[in-house]
Amino acid sequence: MKVSIIMGSISDQVIAQKAVTVLKQFEIEFEVKIISAHRSLLALQDYCKQEENSTDVYIGIAGKAAHLAGVIAGINIQPVIGVPVESGTLMGLDALLATVQMPSGVPVATVALNGGENAALLAIQMLSISNPELKTKLKQYKIDMNQKVEDSNKEINFK
Repeated sequence: MKVSIIMGSISDQVIAQKAVTVLKQFEIEFEVKIISAHRSLLALQDYCKQEENSTDVYIGIAGKAAHLAGVIAGINIQPVIGVPVESGTLMGLDALLATVQMPSGVPVATVALNGGENAALLAIQMLSISNPELKTKLKQYKIDMNQKVEDSNKEINFK
């Protein structure tokens, strides 16, 4: 099981780190690359060809024009998760629309702006479909998350 995270530029590293943290928590193999869909298209094509049999899910992280996830999806048959990045004068709206508005036949699952953590969790959910051990870890993750919410009730202090 491997997730490949591709960033459009080094400025996306903060978002990628959120995904990496979650993937490490679930012990999922990953690789992180910077490959721009616009500035290094041939390198992106080469990388996707190279990863054809080893990457199970791609996460594409990009801002502004944000065609990265869509180009990855156009090259591959593996699932692609797009993470639009909040940047530029449109504050991420351009990236969100570019990532989510894909033509028929080229699906990209899209998470919220800067949603690196949710992208990793969605990738893990996809991988868990055929992995009972991973399903068990996800169930425990949900239980732990619920417990944190319940525990926060103990911190309420209104007078």
